[in-house]
Amino acid sequence: MPLLAPRLPPGYRSQPATADEVGAIHALVADSAREADSGRQTDAGAVAAVFARPGLDPESDTVLVRDESGRLAAWAWVNRYSEVAVHPDHRGRGLGAALLDWAGERALEAGSKGIVQTVPDSDTGTVALVRSRGYAPLVTEWLLEFPVSDEPSVPDTPSGIVVRPLRGGDEPAVHLLVQDAFDEWQERRQSYAEWAEHTVNRPTFAGDLSPLAFREGQLVGAVLCLDMCESGEGYVEQIAVRQDQRGRGIARLLLSHVFHAFHQAGRHSCTLWTHSDTGALDLYLRVGMTVRHSSTVFRKELRG
Repeated sequence: MPLLAPRLPPGYRSQPATADEVGAIHALVADSAREADSGRQTDAGAVAAVFARPGLDPESDTVLVRDESGRLAAWAWVNRYSEVAVHPDHRGRGLGAALLDWAGERALEAGSKGIVQTVPDSDTGTVALVRSRGYAPLVTEWLLEFPVSDEPSVPDTPSGIVVRPLRGGDEPAVHLLVQDAFDEWQERRQSYAEWAEHTVNRPTFAGDLSPLAFREGQLVGAVLCLDMCESGEGYVEQIAVRQDQRGRGIARLLLSHVFHAFHQAGRHSCTLWTHSDTGALDLYLRVGMTVRHSSTVFRKELRG
């Protein structure tokens, strides 16, 4: 059966992506994010994690688009969720629309009942495009930041709580904590291998800047951080507190340790993304974070 290919404007050709091209894809995604003013932190590890998604077949679920000179112009992938990135030099030529249509067709072919795209609210052209293709808003995402140029304070640790950085061997327990904590709103639990590709296996992962909280020797909270050296920022990839330990200030305590650690590392700010389904926005605002950017997650129902 021939592979489903996007219907591209003249002068472009497509091919499936391979993991060998992660570096070039990351450069394109970073350029696209800057052009769209999305505020989204990206690194090569985030692109590599796409190829580790369970069930994703690079041959049929990814697309690279090149121009007549062979330069990379766009890329897209689909695996329940989908992402489309177009290089700034090639925007406005119909590539985004072609890849958006391809993603929907491929998802339908694979048996998906719906497909999701995330679009920066500031990118009004792309918002209009996804709406024109039948996508409807699902949740709102916010990028929050905390300046750490001045040394942040760290509150006293409550009695019975021990805080220390992540060490080798902690990863399986942290994975279980995160999956249990995220069960309330995530679509499915991630296997350890998939979770690790998005977190502890990424080159930018900073275990020494990722604090864990223990009560009576049991892991009750964790913050997993990336050190985005190129941007001079720290980034919180995941934060989780065991359900029976919430409301006791553990998340606030761990975030204060994170802010202080990134100050000590010479970063100028710390950022994280959250969305409206988590109900965590008020927590981040209370610890002094402010909203830098917002995005909308759109979903389209698919029918044969």
